[in-house]
Amino acid sequence: WDHGTFLGSVTCSETTSAASGQSGVLRHDPFAMKPFMGYNAGDYFQHWLDMGKKTDAEKLPKIFYCNWFRRDKDGKFMWPGFGENSRVLKWVFGRTDKSSTDTTDAVKTAIGYVPTAGSLDTSGLNITKEKMAELLSVKKEEWTKESKEYRDYYKSLGPRVPKGMYDQLDALESRLKE
Repeated sequence: WDHGTFLGSVTCSETTSAASGQSGVLRHDPFAMKPFMGYNAGDYFQHWLDMGKKTDAEKLPKIFYCNWFRRDKDGKFMWPGFGENSRVLKWVFGRTDKSSTDTTDAVKTAIGYVPTAGSLDTSGLNITKEKMAELLSVKKEEWTKESKEYRDYYKSLGPRVPKGMYDQLDALESRLKE
């Protein structure tokens, strides 16, 4: 739960015409809720950490982190998006199904579990094995760079960012060094 809360806290999104300012600018958007967060972000993060402590871990929802917007070297989106996102959701539901005992559909990485290439239904898609490998790759050097930016972001939010968020960030940085 704490790891998922951490990932939600460092989520970024591109601004749109619905947001004030310039469109297409990458910004921190914790939990994809920045426009709706009516109080201090550190307090908001603490609320979600506290929810994890108040509830039986088995009853908490599972948290999955997905970047639907990864781009290739030419700047084009790699995943087809829209209705095809249901293919990833099918994998998520399979992972959370209590009756399922198959654990071969994911690989443990520094950032969490990632689907294996064969575990996502890509039938009928025009997507190469190489593109799938790229989509599912975890580039430690990129995540290491991002983790430094996350630390700066937390500092910019002030002293109310919970220690639990820094603990998760420290743990991520440690896993990235392995």
